[in-house]
Amino acid sequence: MSTTPDDGGAGRADQPAPPPATCYRHPDRPTGIACTRCGRPICPECMIPASVGFQCPECVKAGNAGVRTVRSFGLRTAGRRWGVVTLALIALNVAMFVVTAVSAVSAGNSPADNQRSSVFVDLAQWPAGVHYLDEWWRVLTAAFLHIGPVHLAMNMLALLLFGSELERQLGWARYLAVYLTSALGGAVAIQLLGDPRVVVAGASAAIYGLLGALGVLMTASRQDIRGLLTLLAINVFISFLPGISLLGHLGGLLAGALAGAVLVLLRRRTQLQVPALALVAIVLLVVSLTVPTLTVLDL
Repeated sequence: MSTTPDDGGAGRADQPAPPPATCYRHPDRPTGIACTRCGRPICPECMIPASVGFQCPECVKAGNAGVRTVRSFGLRTAGRRWGVVTLALIALNVAMFVVTAVSAVSAGNSPADNQRSSVFVDLAQWPAGVHYLDEWWRVLTAAFLHIGPVHLAMNMLALLLFGSELERQLGWARYLAVYLTSALGGAVAIQLLGDPRVVVAGASAAIYGLLGALGVLMTASRQDIRGLLTLLAINVFISFLPGISLLGHLGGLLAGALAGAVLVLLRRRTQLQVPALALVAIVLLVVSLTVPTLTVLDL
C-alpha cells in the first residue's frame, strides 16, 4: 500500500515571482537599493552617499543647484599658493619702502631717493653706529629696507619665487627661522669685515640664505643641484658690481647653509629644529653686537 503526500494545492497554479528591480539609469543591472529622495532604484555606480542612505545623480544635482558656491579669493587663497610668511615678509618690505619714500618726500626729496629719508638713515645698517653708538637694532631693521624701487622689486620677486618654495617644504616656523638667521648672517659679515662708514640695506642676505639652505636640503635628499649652483654662481658674480654688498650676500649664504645643515642634522627630532635655529640666530646677533668691527680697529 502506498501513499502520496497532500500538497494542499492540488489543482492551483503557482504565482510567478515579481521581476527584480533594475537601475533606472542602467536597466540591465538589477538592484535592491533605491534613492532615499525620489525612490527610484539605483545600482552601485549611481549610488551617491547622502546623510541617510544613497541618492541618485539627478537628485544630488538638483540639490546642489540651490546651493551657492562659495569661492575663496584674496589673502587666504594667495597665502595657500605663495605662503603666509613669504607674503607677510613682502608686505613688510613694501610697507617700509612706502614709509621711507613718504619720509623722503616730506624732506623735499624724490620718493625714489628713499635712502635720503630720516627713517632710512635711522634704520639702515651702519657698522660704526652699531659698534660705537650701540644702535643694535640696525642689524635687524636693515634687512627690511631697500634703496630705490628697482632694488625692492628685484628682491621681492626673488623672495616670492624661492621663499614660497622653501616655505612649502619647511613650514612657516622653520622657514621664518631660516630667513632671520640668514639676514643676521649677512649683518655679521658686514659688521665684522665691511667698511664702517658705508650704510647697507636690503633683503638680499636673507634671500641668499634661503638659496643656501635650499642647496643643503637638496643635497641631503640627493637631488640634482646643478641648476641651483649655476644660479648662485651668476648671482655671486653680480655681487661684485659696484653698489652691491658682496659681504652681505656671502654672509647670508653661509648662514643659510648652516641653518639648512641644522635642519638636516635634526631631521629625526623635528621638535628641536626651530629652537636650534633660534639659538644660531641669537649667537649671530650677539657676535654682531659685541665683536669689534675689524676695519674700525685698523683706522
